[in-house]
Amino acid sequence: MAKHKDREFSQALFDSVQRITGAAAADAALWTVGTLPAGELRKMKQFRFQLLHRWLTEHFAPCRVADIAGGKGLLAYLLQQSGWEAVVIDPSPQGLPDKYKDISSDRRVRVPVSASVPRIDGGFTGQMARHFDMLVGLHAHGCNVAVIEAAAAYGCGFVLLPCCVIDEPFYPPAGVHWLESLAAYAVSKGHTVYSFQLNFKGQNIGLCAPGRCHLRHAGAHDSG
Repeated sequence: MAKHKDREFSQALFDSVQRITGAAAADAALWTVGTLPAGELRKMKQFRFQLLHRWLTEHFAPCRVADIAGGKGLLAYLLQQSGWEAVVIDPSPQGLPDKYKDISSDRRVRVPVSASVPRIDGGFTGQMARHFDMLVGLHAHGCNVAVIEAAAAYGCGFVLLPCCVIDEPFYPPAGVHWLESLAAYAVSKGHTVYSFQLNFKGQNIGLCAPGRCHLRHAGAHDSG
C-alpha cells in the first residue's frame, strides 16, 4: 500500500509541475521517459548518474556543461566520453571512481588511472555560468535557486533534479512542494521549463530549461 501511495504522490507531483510550467502537452511529452516496475526502480537508484547521462545525450547536442555538486565526477566523465565539455563544480575535492556500470551493456567498466575531468573545487556562484551553455544539478543541495538565477542572467540552459530545501534562500509556502515552488520560480524568471522523470526510486522528477542549448528532437522550443 505504501509503494502504491508513493507512486500516486509522485505522479500527482509530476502533473502539478507540468501545470505550473505551462508547457504544451505535445512538447512536454518529448521530455518524459517510461517508468520501470517498482522493484527495478530500487535497483536503478545507484545508477542515477548513468541515467541522467543517457537522458542528456538523448535530448541535447554536446555543449559546455557545469556538473554542479558533481561529487566524484562520474556524470562529467560520461559526458566527456560523449563529446561534451564538462567541468565539475564541487567544494569537496574528489577523484573519479575506479569503475562504473554501463547500464546499456550491463557490464562493469574500469576508469583508466590516467583519466580526469576538469574541476573547480569550490561552491557554485552565479558568475560561473558565463562559461557554460548548460548548468546541471543532480540533488545539488543549496544550489537550485542560484542555478535558475544564473541561467536567466547568462542565457544558458539548466537541468535540475532538486532534492531538499536545505541552504536555499527561500522556503516554499505551506502546502506547496519544494519542486513546485522551484518550477514556479523558474517560470517567473522567464525560463521555458519542462519536467521529466528518470527511472530510479526517490526524487526522480527534474526541471529542464533548454536555454541556448541545441536539442536533438524537434517539437520543443529552445528558447529559455
